[in-house]
Amino acid sequence: MDKYRVNWNFPTNIWVGPGRISDLAKACSDLNMQHPLLVTDPGIAGIPLLQRALVPCKEYGLEVEIFSSIKGNPNGENIDSGVELLRDKNCDGVIAFGGGSAIDAGKAIALMAGQRRPIWDFEDIGDNYKRVDLDGMLPVIAVPTTAGTGSEVGRVAVITDEQAKLKRLIFHPKLLPDIVILDAELTLDLPPQITAATGMDALSHNLEAYYSPIYHPMAEGIALQGMRLIKNYLPRAYMIGAELKARQQMLVASCMGATAFQRGLGAIHALAHPLGALYDKHHGLLNAILMPYVLVANRPAIEVPMGQLALSLQLTGKDRFESGFDAVLNWILGLRQQLNIPHTLVEIGIKAEDADRIAHMAAADPSAASNPMSFSAVKYRDIFLRACQGSVTL
Repeated sequence: MDKYRVNWNFPTNIWVGPGRISDLAKACSDLNMQHPLLVTDPGIAGIPLLQRALVPCKEYGLEVEIFSSIKGNPNGENIDSGVELLRDKNCDGVIAFGGGSAIDAGKAIALMAGQRRPIWDFEDIGDNYKRVDLDGMLPVIAVPTTAGTGSEVGRVAVITDEQAKLKRLIFHPKLLPDIVILDAELTLDLPPQITAATGMDALSHNLEAYYSPIYHPMAEGIALQGMRLIKNYLPRAYMIGAELKARQQMLVASCMGATAFQRGLGAIHALAHPLGALYDKHHGLLNAILMPYVLVANRPAIEVPMGQLALSLQLTGKDRFESGFDAVLNWILGLRQQLNIPHTLVEIGIKAEDADRIAHMAAADPSAASNPMSFSAVKYRDIFLRACQGSVTL
Protein backbone atom coordinates (compact mmCIF):
# COMPACT_ATOMS: atom_id res chain seq x y z
CA MET A 1 0.00 0.00 0.00
CA ASP A 2 3.00 2.34 -0.01
CA LYS A 3 2.06 3.57 -3.50
CA TYR A 4 -0.95 5.30 -1.91
CA ARG A 5 1.21 7.33 0.51
CA VAL A 6 1.78 10.41 -1.66
CA ASN A 7 1.52 14.20 -1.55
CA TRP A 8 -0.77 16.04 -3.96
CA ASN A 9 -0.42 19.68 -4.95
CA PHE A 10 -2.59 21.82 -7.19
CA PRO A 11 -2.10 25.12 -8.98
CA THR A 12 -2.04 28.65 -7.83
CA ASN A 13 -4.24 31.72 -8.34
CA ILE A 14 -5.11 31.74 -12.07
CA TRP A 15 -6.80 34.69 -13.79
CA VAL A 16 -8.37 33.40 -17.00
CA GLY A 17 -9.84 35.04 -20.08
CA PRO A 18 -9.17 37.27 -23.07
CA GLY A 19 -8.13 40.76 -22.04
CA ARG A 20 -7.00 39.78 -18.54
CA ILE A 21 -3.55 41.27 -19.18
CA SER A 22 -5.22 44.56 -18.27
CA ASP A 23 -5.16 43.24 -14.69
CA LEU A 24 -1.36 42.97 -14.62
CA ALA A 25 -0.98 46.11 -12.54
CA LYS A 26 -3.54 44.80 -10.04
CA ALA A 27 -1.61 41.54 -9.81
CA CYS A 28 1.55 43.50 -9.01
CA SER A 29 -0.35 45.48 -6.39
CA ASP A 30 -1.75 42.31 -4.80
CA LEU A 31 1.82 41.03 -4.40
CA ASN A 32 3.20 44.40 -3.22
CA MET A 33 5.38 44.81 -6.29
CA GLN A 34 6.32 48.40 -7.05
CA HIS A 35 9.46 47.81 -9.10
CA PRO A 36 9.25 44.40 -10.83
CA LEU A 37 11.72 42.82 -13.23
CA LEU A 38 9.94 41.60 -16.35
CA VAL A 39 11.74 38.58 -17.79
CA THR A 40 11.02 37.77 -21.42
CA ASP A 41 12.79 36.49 -24.52
CA PRO A 42 14.50 38.68 -27.14
CA GLY A 43 11.73 38.10 -29.70
CA ILE A 44 8.98 39.42 -27.47
CA ALA A 45 11.09 42.29 -26.13
CA GLY A 46 11.17 43.83 -29.60
CA ILE A 47 7.47 43.69 -30.54
CA PRO A 48 4.50 45.96 -29.66
CA LEU A 49 2.77 43.16 -27.73
CA LEU A 50 4.94 43.74 -24.69
CA GLN A 51 4.54 47.50 -24.68
CA ARG A 52 0.75 47.15 -24.90
CA ALA A 53 0.80 44.79 -21.96
CA LEU A 54 2.79 47.29 -19.90
CA VAL A 55 0.47 50.25 -20.47
CA PRO A 56 -1.66 49.54 -17.36
CA CYS A 57 1.51 49.18 -15.27
CA LYS A 58 2.79 52.57 -16.39
CA GLU A 59 -0.60 54.15 -15.73
CA TYR A 60 -0.52 52.65 -12.25
CA GLY A 61 2.90 54.18 -11.63
CA LEU A 62 4.89 50.96 -11.59
CA GLU A 63 8.53 51.07 -12.64
CA VAL A 64 9.16 47.96 -14.72
CA GLU A 65 12.66 46.82 -15.67
CA ILE A 66 12.98 44.51 -18.67
CA PHE A 67 15.45 41.63 -18.96
CA SER A 68 15.48 39.64 -22.20
CA SER A 69 18.97 38.15 -22.47
CA ILE A 70 17.90 34.51 -22.43
CA LYS A 71 18.30 31.64 -24.87
CA GLY A 72 15.58 29.36 -26.18
CA ASN A 73 16.90 26.87 -23.64
CA PRO A 74 17.88 29.23 -20.78
CA ASN A 75 21.19 28.49 -19.12
CA GLY A 76 22.92 29.27 -15.86
CA GLU A 77 24.68 32.32 -17.28
CA ASN A 78 21.32 33.77 -18.37
CA ILE A 79 20.01 33.36 -14.82
CA ASP A 80 23.13 34.95 -13.30
CA SER A 81 22.77 37.96 -15.62
CA GLY A 82 19.11 38.38 -14.71
CA VAL A 83 19.84 38.18 -10.99
CA GLU A 84 22.59 40.77 -11.38
CA LEU A 85 20.18 43.22 -13.05
CA LEU A 86 17.46 42.51 -10.49
CA ARG A 87 19.80 43.25 -7.60
CA ASP A 88 21.31 46.30 -9.29
CA LYS A 89 17.85 47.83 -9.85
CA ASN A 90 16.50 46.72 -6.43
CA CYS A 91 13.53 44.97 -8.01
CA ASP A 92 10.94 43.56 -5.62
CA GLY A 93 9.35 40.87 -7.78
CA VAL A 94 9.38 39.16 -11.17
CA ILE A 95 6.93 39.14 -14.08
CA ALA A 96 7.73 36.10 -16.22
CA PHE A 97 6.29 36.99 -19.64
CA GLY A 98 6.55 34.73 -22.68
CA GLY A 99 6.93 31.09 -23.55
CA GLY A 100 8.27 28.34 -21.34
CA SER A 101 11.85 29.58 -21.62
CA ALA A 102 11.00 33.04 -20.31
CA ILE A 103 8.81 31.67 -17.55
CA ASP A 104 11.42 29.13 -16.43
CA ALA A 105 14.07 31.86 -16.46
CA GLY A 106 11.83 34.26 -14.55
CA LYS A 107 11.08 31.69 -11.87
CA ALA A 108 14.77 30.83 -11.53
CA ILE A 109 15.76 34.48 -11.24
CA ALA A 110 13.13 35.05 -8.54
CA LEU A 111 14.44 32.00 -6.68
CA MET A 112 18.07 33.12 -6.90
CA ALA A 113 17.41 36.77 -5.99
CA GLY A 114 18.68 36.36 -2.44
CA GLN A 115 20.51 33.02 -2.47
CA ARG A 116 24.18 32.55 -1.67
CA ARG A 117 24.55 29.09 -3.16
CA PRO A 118 24.90 28.44 -6.91
CA ILE A 119 21.71 27.48 -8.73
CA TRP A 120 22.84 23.89 -9.30
CA ASP A 121 22.70 23.31 -5.53
CA PHE A 122 18.91 23.39 -5.88
CA GLU A 123 18.63 20.68 -8.52
CA ASP A 124 15.69 18.34 -7.97
CA ILE A 125 17.68 15.63 -6.22
CA GLY A 126 16.77 14.38 -2.76
CA ASP A 127 16.15 17.22 -0.31
CA ASN A 128 18.23 19.82 -2.15
CA TYR A 129 15.25 22.19 -2.12
CA LYS A 130 15.65 22.54 1.65
CA ARG A 131 18.87 24.46 1.00
CA VAL A 132 16.85 27.40 -0.33
CA ASP A 133 16.73 30.55 1.81
CA LEU A 134 13.01 31.34 1.64
CA ASP A 135 13.62 34.97 2.62
CA GLY A 136 15.73 35.29 -0.51
CA MET A 137 12.88 34.40 -2.90
CA LEU A 138 10.73 37.02 -4.65
CA PRO A 139 7.08 36.76 -5.78
CA VAL A 140 6.36 35.83 -9.39
CA ILE A 141 3.55 36.69 -11.82
CA ALA A 142 3.54 34.37 -14.84
CA VAL A 143 2.04 35.44 -18.16
CA PRO A 144 2.36 32.71 -20.83
CA THR A 145 2.27 33.79 -24.47
CA THR A 146 2.44 30.25 -25.83
CA ALA A 147 0.25 27.24 -25.06
CA GLY A 148 2.74 24.48 -24.45
CA THR A 149 5.00 24.12 -21.44
CA GLY A 150 2.57 25.03 -18.67
CA SER A 151 5.56 26.31 -16.71
CA GLU A 152 3.27 28.92 -15.19
CA VAL A 153 1.83 26.28 -12.85
CA GLY A 154 5.03 24.33 -12.27
CA ARG A 155 7.35 24.13 -9.27
CA VAL A 156 10.36 23.43 -11.47
CA ALA A 157 12.54 25.60 -13.72
CA VAL A 158 14.39 23.71 -16.46
CA ILE A 159 17.82 25.33 -16.83
CA THR A 160 20.67 24.17 -19.06
CA ASP A 161 24.05 23.56 -17.47
CA GLU A 162 26.17 24.34 -20.52
CA GLN A 163 29.39 23.18 -18.93
CA ALA A 164 27.97 19.72 -18.26
CA LYS A 165 25.72 19.77 -21.37
CA LEU A 166 22.72 18.83 -19.23
CA LYS A 167 19.27 20.20 -18.59
CA ARG A 168 18.82 20.40 -14.84
CA LEU A 169 15.48 20.60 -13.02
CA ILE A 170 15.62 23.32 -10.38
CA PHE A 171 12.91 22.64 -7.81
CA HIS A 172 11.23 24.29 -4.88
CA PRO A 173 7.56 24.13 -3.82
CA LYS A 174 7.43 27.93 -3.65
CA LEU A 175 8.81 28.25 -7.18
CA LEU A 176 5.17 28.04 -8.25
CA PRO A 177 4.14 31.53 -9.47
CA ASP A 178 1.86 33.44 -7.11
CA ILE A 179 -0.51 34.68 -9.86
CA VAL A 180 -0.97 33.41 -13.41
CA ILE A 181 -2.68 35.36 -16.20
CA LEU A 182 -4.05 33.19 -19.04
CA ASP A 183 -5.00 35.70 -21.74
CA ALA A 184 -5.52 34.20 -25.21
CA GLU A 185 -5.16 37.61 -26.88
CA LEU A 186 -1.43 37.38 -26.16
CA THR A 187 -1.16 34.23 -28.31
CA LEU A 188 -3.01 35.41 -31.42
CA ASP A 189 0.14 36.39 -33.32
CA LEU A 190 1.95 33.08 -32.81
CA PRO A 191 3.25 31.64 -36.10
CA PRO A 192 1.65 28.31 -37.10
CA GLN A 193 4.86 26.33 -36.55
CA ILE A 194 5.18 27.61 -32.97
CA THR A 195 1.49 26.94 -32.34
CA ALA A 196 2.07 23.38 -33.53
CA ALA A 197 5.24 22.68 -31.55
CA THR A 198 3.95 24.19 -28.31
CA GLY A 199 0.58 22.48 -28.71
CA MET A 200 2.28 19.11 -29.13
CA ASP A 201 4.34 19.92 -26.04
CA ALA A 202 1.09 20.34 -24.11
CA LEU A 203 -0.10 17.01 -25.51
CA SER A 204 3.12 15.29 -24.39
CA HIS A 205 2.63 16.54 -20.83
CA ASN A 206 -0.98 15.42 -20.63
CA LEU A 207 -0.22 12.09 -22.32
CA GLU A 208 2.76 11.08 -20.18
CA ALA A 209 0.98 12.22 -17.02
CA TYR A 210 -2.10 10.22 -18.03
CA TYR A 211 -0.32 6.89 -18.35
CA SER A 212 2.19 7.41 -15.54
CA PRO A 213 2.09 4.58 -12.97
CA ILE A 214 2.13 7.03 -10.04
CA TYR A 215 -1.06 7.10 -7.97
CA HIS A 216 -2.90 10.38 -8.57
CA PRO A 217 -6.46 9.91 -9.91
CA MET A 218 -7.18 13.65 -9.93
CA ALA A 219 -4.14 14.39 -12.11
CA GLU A 220 -5.16 11.49 -14.34
CA GLY A 221 -8.59 13.07 -14.86
CA ILE A 222 -7.08 16.49 -15.56
CA ALA A 223 -4.75 14.98 -18.17
CA LEU A 224 -7.66 13.24 -19.86
CA GLN A 225 -9.66 16.46 -20.17
CA GLY A 226 -6.54 18.31 -21.33
CA MET A 227 -6.17 15.87 -24.23
CA ARG A 228 -9.84 16.29 -25.14
CA LEU A 229 -9.27 20.05 -25.43
CA ILE A 230 -6.13 19.53 -27.52
CA LYS A 231 -7.89 17.14 -29.90
CA ASN A 232 -10.67 19.67 -30.46
CA TYR A 233 -8.76 22.93 -30.49
CA LEU A 234 -5.11 22.47 -31.52
CA PRO A 235 -5.92 21.93 -35.22
CA ARG A 236 -8.20 24.98 -35.13
CA ALA A 237 -5.60 27.17 -33.43
CA TYR A 238 -3.08 26.03 -36.05
CA MET A 239 -5.34 26.54 -39.08
CA ILE A 240 -7.23 29.63 -37.86
CA GLY A 241 -4.74 31.49 -35.70
CA ALA A 242 -7.13 34.34 -34.94
CA GLU A 243 -9.80 32.10 -33.38
CA LEU A 244 -9.84 33.36 -29.81
CA LYS A 245 -11.78 30.42 -28.36
CA ALA A 246 -9.30 27.88 -29.72
CA ARG A 247 -6.38 29.91 -28.42
CA GLN A 248 -7.94 30.23 -24.95
CA GLN A 249 -8.75 26.53 -24.74
CA MET A 250 -5.19 25.65 -25.71
CA LEU A 251 -3.82 27.89 -22.95
CA VAL A 252 -6.04 26.01 -20.52
CA ALA A 253 -4.99 22.61 -21.92
CA SER A 254 -1.33 23.59 -21.53
CA CYS A 255 -1.96 24.64 -17.94
CA MET A 256 -3.76 21.35 -17.30
CA GLY A 257 -0.85 19.32 -18.66
CA ALA A 258 1.61 20.93 -16.28
CA THR A 259 -0.84 20.50 -13.41
CA ALA A 260 -1.20 16.82 -14.26
CA PHE A 261 2.47 16.02 -14.63
CA GLN A 262 3.04 16.18 -10.92
CA ARG A 263 2.00 12.56 -11.52
CA GLY A 264 5.24 12.18 -13.47
CA LEU A 265 6.45 12.32 -17.06
CA GLY A 266 8.33 9.60 -18.93
CA ALA A 267 10.62 8.52 -21.73
CA ILE A 268 9.52 11.24 -24.17
CA HIS A 269 10.94 13.86 -21.83
CA ALA A 270 13.84 11.68 -20.74
CA LEU A 271 15.03 11.77 -24.36
CA ALA A 272 14.00 15.35 -25.13
CA HIS A 273 15.98 16.81 -22.25
CA PRO A 274 19.43 15.60 -23.38
CA LEU A 275 18.61 16.35 -27.02
CA GLY A 276 17.66 19.90 -26.09
CA ALA A 277 20.81 20.34 -24.04
CA LEU A 278 23.11 18.97 -26.76
CA TYR A 279 21.46 20.40 -29.86
CA ASP A 280 19.58 23.46 -28.48
CA LYS A 281 16.37 22.46 -30.28
CA HIS A 282 12.81 23.50 -29.40
CA HIS A 283 11.61 21.32 -26.55
CA GLY A 284 8.04 20.98 -27.82
CA LEU A 285 9.22 20.00 -31.30
CA LEU A 286 11.47 17.30 -29.83
CA ASN A 287 8.58 15.92 -27.80
CA ALA A 288 6.35 15.92 -30.88
CA ILE A 289 8.85 13.97 -32.97
CA LEU A 290 9.70 11.47 -30.23
CA MET A 291 6.10 10.78 -29.16
CA PRO A 292 5.06 7.87 -31.40
CA TYR A 293 8.38 6.05 -31.03
CA VAL A 294 8.16 6.17 -27.24
CA LEU A 295 4.50 5.13 -27.28
CA VAL A 296 5.32 1.99 -29.24
CA ALA A 297 8.18 1.16 -26.87
CA ASN A 298 5.80 1.54 -23.90
CA ARG A 299 3.00 -0.44 -25.51
CA PRO A 300 3.19 -3.56 -23.29
CA ALA A 301 2.52 -1.41 -20.22
CA ILE A 302 -0.07 1.05 -21.56
CA GLU A 303 -2.56 -0.97 -23.61
CA VAL A 304 -5.32 -0.47 -21.01
CA PRO A 305 -4.99 3.32 -20.52
CA MET A 306 -4.64 3.81 -24.28
CA GLY A 307 -7.87 1.87 -24.81
CA GLN A 308 -9.61 4.13 -22.29
CA LEU A 309 -8.11 7.20 -23.95
CA ALA A 310 -9.36 6.08 -27.38
CA LEU A 311 -12.89 5.80 -25.98
CA SER A 312 -12.67 9.16 -24.23
CA LEU A 313 -11.42 10.93 -27.37
CA GLN A 314 -13.97 9.08 -29.52
CA LEU A 315 -11.27 7.89 -31.87
CA THR A 316 -12.61 5.83 -34.73
CA GLY A 317 -10.32 3.03 -35.83
CA LYS A 318 -9.71 1.94 -39.39
CA ASP A 319 -11.86 -1.10 -38.67
CA ARG A 320 -13.57 -2.75 -35.73
CA PHE A 321 -10.53 -4.93 -35.06
CA GLU A 322 -8.17 -2.01 -34.42
CA SER A 323 -7.05 -1.76 -30.79
CA GLY A 324 -7.44 1.34 -28.67
CA PHE A 325 -3.66 1.71 -28.64
CA ASP A 326 -3.50 1.70 -32.43
CA ALA A 327 -6.33 4.22 -32.62
CA VAL A 328 -4.43 6.62 -30.34
CA LEU A 329 -1.16 6.06 -32.20
CA ASN A 330 -2.78 6.69 -35.58
CA TRP A 331 -4.48 9.82 -34.26
CA ILE A 332 -1.12 11.18 -33.06
CA LEU A 333 0.59 10.35 -36.35
CA GLY A 334 -2.25 12.03 -38.24
CA LEU A 335 -2.18 15.08 -35.99
CA ARG A 336 1.57 15.46 -36.48
CA GLN A 337 1.08 15.30 -40.24
CA GLN A 338 -1.73 17.85 -40.08
CA LEU A 339 0.53 20.21 -38.11
CA ASN A 340 3.52 19.66 -40.43
CA ILE A 341 5.63 18.18 -37.62
CA PRO A 342 8.73 16.40 -38.98
CA HIS A 343 8.58 12.62 -38.75
CA THR A 344 12.25 12.09 -37.83
CA LEU A 345 14.96 13.74 -35.77
CA VAL A 346 17.22 13.77 -38.81
CA GLU A 347 14.90 16.31 -40.44
CA ILE A 348 15.81 18.87 -37.73
CA GLY A 349 19.55 18.20 -37.88
CA ILE A 350 19.95 15.49 -35.24
CA LYS A 351 21.91 12.47 -36.40
CA ALA A 352 22.65 9.05 -34.98
CA GLU A 353 26.31 9.68 -34.12
CA ASP A 354 25.60 10.60 -30.50
CA ALA A 355 23.29 7.63 -29.86
CA ASP A 356 25.28 6.10 -27.01
CA ARG A 357 25.73 9.39 -25.19
CA ILE A 358 22.08 10.36 -25.55
CA ALA A 359 20.94 6.91 -24.42
CA HIS A 360 22.91 7.08 -21.18
CA MET A 361 21.74 10.65 -20.50
CA ALA A 362 18.12 9.62 -21.07
CA ALA A 363 18.38 6.63 -18.75
CA ALA A 364 19.71 8.94 -16.01
CA ASP A 365 17.16 11.71 -16.60
CA PRO A 366 14.68 12.27 -13.70
CA SER A 367 11.71 11.85 -16.07
CA ALA A 368 12.74 8.26 -16.75
CA ALA A 369 11.80 7.28 -13.20
CA SER A 370 8.05 7.64 -13.82
CA ASN A 371 7.92 6.02 -17.25
CA PRO A 372 5.52 3.02 -17.24
CA MET A 373 8.43 0.72 -18.15
CA SER A 374 12.00 0.84 -16.88
CA PHE A 375 14.18 1.30 -19.96
CA SER A 376 17.89 0.58 -20.03
CA ALA A 377 20.33 2.77 -21.92
CA VAL A 378 20.28 0.11 -24.63
CA LYS A 379 16.51 0.54 -25.02
CA TYR A 380 16.78 4.32 -25.10
CA ARG A 381 19.40 3.97 -27.81
CA ASP A 382 16.99 1.85 -29.84
CA ILE A 383 14.15 4.39 -29.44
CA PHE A 384 16.47 7.23 -30.42
CA LEU A 385 17.70 5.43 -33.52
CA ARG A 386 14.13 4.62 -34.56
CA ALA A 387 13.27 8.31 -34.20
CA CYS A 388 16.22 9.13 -36.46
CA GLN A 389 15.24 6.49 -39.04
CA GLY A 390 11.46 6.95 -38.90
CA SER A 391 10.75 3.34 -37.84
CA VAL A 392 7.61 3.59 -35.71
CA THR A 393 6.60 -0.08 -35.65
CA LEU A 394 8.67 -2.64 -33.78
